[in-house]
Amino acid sequence: MSLARARIDGTIPVVSQPDLSGTATRELVRRLRRPPEHDAMPESTLWTTYLELSRRGEPQAAHLFLRSLKALHRRRAIGTGDLSQQDPDPFEHRWADDPYLGELWKAYKRCISGGRTGPAAQLLRDLEDTLL
Repeated sequence: MSLARARIDGTIPVVSQPDLSGTATRELVRRLRRPPEHDAMPESTLWTTYLELSRRGEPQAAHLFLRSLKALHRRRAIGTGDLSQQDPDPFEHRWADDPYLGELWKAYKRCISGGRTGPAAQLLRDLEDTLL
């Protein structure tokens, strides 16, 4: 079901998290350090990778996630690189165990999708306060 159709019908589509259980922890950490730039929104790759690593109990997951997210944010703010603003999954915030963290992520992605890096910077600081 498309997002537009879901808004018209008032239904909320069921969103399943990508299965990363077969991926080695080392590969996931590598993905956090250098997110793929060809994705629709590299921040989404960071988010799903962070969630999987935190479920596995990786102690550096939050630190690596925030470091990579800040690097992408810096690139967006100064306008270098051609990073996509297309949100591949607007419901991925629901995958977080903490609802507040999920809502912060949803707001951050909404700002980034709209090209509003100033408000997104404040949300990034809030994410950092929540995770660390």
